[in-house]
Amino acid sequence: MGLLSTGQRSLTALQQYAIVTANYWAFTLTDGALRMLVVFHFHALGYSTLEIAFLFLFYEFFGIITNLYGGWLGARFGLRLTLWSGTLMQVAALLMLIPVADTWPKWWSVAYVMVAQAISGIAKDLNKMSAKSAIKTVVPETPEDQSRGDSQLFKWVAILTGSKNALKGVGFFLGGLLLTTIGFNAAVGAMAAGLFAAFLLTLVLPADIGRMKQKPKFTALLSKSRGINVLSLARFFLFGARDVWFVVALPVFLQAALGWRFWEVGGFMGLWVIGYGIVQAAAPSLRRSWGQDRPPGVAAVEFWSALLTAIPALIAIALWRQVAHPGVAIVVGLAVFGVVFAMNSSIHSYMVLAYTDAESVSLNVGFYYMANAAGRLAGTLLSGALFLSGGMQACLWMSSLLVALAFGVSTRLPATQARSA
Repeated sequence: MGLLSTGQRSLTALQQYAIVTANYWAFTLTDGALRMLVVFHFHALGYSTLEIAFLFLFYEFFGIITNLYGGWLGARFGLRLTLWSGTLMQVAALLMLIPVADTWPKWWSVAYVMVAQAISGIAKDLNKMSAKSAIKTVVPETPEDQSRGDSQLFKWVAILTGSKNALKGVGFFLGGLLLTTIGFNAAVGAMAAGLFAAFLLTLVLPADIGRMKQKPKFTALLSKSRGINVLSLARFFLFGARDVWFVVALPVFLQAALGWRFWEVGGFMGLWVIGYGIVQAAAPSLRRSWGQDRPPGVAAVEFWSALLTAIPALIAIALWRQVAHPGVAIVVGLAVFGVVFAMNSSIHSYMVLAYTDAESVSLNVGFYYMANAAGRLAGTLLSGALFLSGGMQACLWMSSLLVALAFGVSTRLPATQARSA
């Protein structure tokens, strides 16, 4: 694979990518655990679902800003800077949460945690943009066989996104477990220490990993690619459809309506995300087993989006019909939703890299994940508001509508350079 750069240690491209990925994995554990810690801790203090949703408002909002500007920073100054900044900011956000106390006035707790979550949102998207942009620098260019190169790219993207989501699932379980065993304050302190240890691994990275040879102008941060723009809009609706019922409404519904304990909810959601990650990582193999040897394309995006539209609607109908075991309807429905969503998301993550080149990868990936963060923000706020007004059914119907919009947008995607299916 050669060298990405001639840094102090002359690390190969694969070694650099392994270090970036290891740091990203450690970060993902703390990110998933913190989500569960905040939801459960503040719900136990009597906060409504809408108030809890507002705790994540800055987390998602600043993720939008970070993806837009972070891609430009990565292209101009290198991915090492964005990776370091993201990791250290997450450590700082975790340390900020140590003094949070039950005796604080509600307005102060909300404002304080929103600031900490803003820092965490910036950190998360700097870290994610760095890791996903690094993939394009690892996979060798194969101009003589574009299809083979794109198949390799799909494989690497699937491994990263799948492993990340599996570890985020472990983080959900870890958050519920830590809250039950050592409490909120000690949990965030322990996670800060662990993440700082992971940061030390990245000190050997060369300074110019992912840096563009020609410094990009500030105006370059807005994508000029039709494929990137259309895919970004589809991504906005897709992740809004997931988070409108998964982020706030689902854990509160399982705990308040079905009587599940904290560790049971955290464990279940953790297992779901782990399974979701496994399906993402296995997406290339699954497609090959179905006779799809070429890299995925527009038709694959349309198929999985259309299939996904029906699932939240069917779960909502089951709850409306007051089935004897609503927990079973939720669990089974969520499992099917996870498989289909994982295939869709894995193909999306490949497509954004297939539409770009290695030189401008961090700019385009940053723009794409800006739309991803905007979708999560919309979904999170809708999750709290709709659950408060219409319960779980309202959240599920909105999810189905948002997936339908993602499907409609996907029909406008241009073909990638390689022949795809």
